[in-house]
Amino acid sequence: MTNRQRPTRWWAELLLLGLVYGAYSGGRLLVRGDVALATEHGLAILRVEGPLGIDFERPLNRLFSETDWLGIPADFIYASLHYLFTPAVLLWMYYRRPRHYIAARTWLVASTLLGLVGFSLMPTCPPRLLDAAHGFTDTMAQYSAYGWWGAEASAPRGLGALTNQYAAMPSLHVGWALWCGVLLWTHGRRPLLKALGIAYPAVTTLVVMGTANHYFLDAAAGAAVMGAGFLATRTLLTRTLLTRGFGTGAAGFRRKSTIVSGGWDTSARELLPAQRPSADDDTAAAAR
Repeated sequence: MTNRQRPTRWWAELLLLGLVYGAYSGGRLLVRGDVALATEHGLAILRVEGPLGIDFERPLNRLFSETDWLGIPADFIYASLHYLFTPAVLLWMYYRRPRHYIAARTWLVASTLLGLVGFSLMPTCPPRLLDAAHGFTDTMAQYSAYGWWGAEASAPRGLGALTNQYAAMPSLHVGWALWCGVLLWTHGRRPLLKALGIAYPAVTTLVVMGTANHYFLDAAAGAAVMGAGFLATRTLLTRTLLTRGFGTGAAGFRRKSTIVSGGWDTSARELLPAQRPSADDDTAAAAR
């Protein structure tokens, strides 16, 4: 695939992503766990973070709840930006970096589905829904008069039943932001895009903790899920190339592997031993 080539069936890509997101959203609702269990998981996270000194969500939430000019923009960022920024980066990859689009899309899908597994295995109460004695303030509820959301996460008022508020582990807000950041840093050619690739995931991580929607370990788990999704994508695409791009069997591999990605020719010295023409191949070629 050259730099300007892209999947020709854009509607198929749109349908695929729509189906995946629909399955993800529906799956979040289906994996709603027991509230008492989710609360215990949230308290367990605090018990782990406290002695390690990594409970950064506490001071950040205090700062955001006491400072309007930080808390209100943070709530808007949490409620909307991942719905806008993630598709925007995906479209940018499709039109401007089409050679890398399939890998980027597959990475996002695989990581999102892995996150759904996490929600199922460990339903977790976010800090904002813990008892007030634990010292957290729900900034989404505190500043709800400024936005479209109510007291039920970032869902529009009256639609809180359509979201699973106990799907805090892992944080896909952080995971998706990291996906965006890596792609912007890796494929962006302008300094502004590379700077945005650093700033966006960093700001998102601060926001999810400051608004008391996630613990620090939720954010770390979101990054881990993206790492696992990346490895799964690399394995999947490598196997796909071997079976589809190079034919089946050693002979097919040898016949089609003299061209590398991008259309550059390779010399015999650059080929692996299994790729180099055998003596039988040379004899047959001479006979022809």
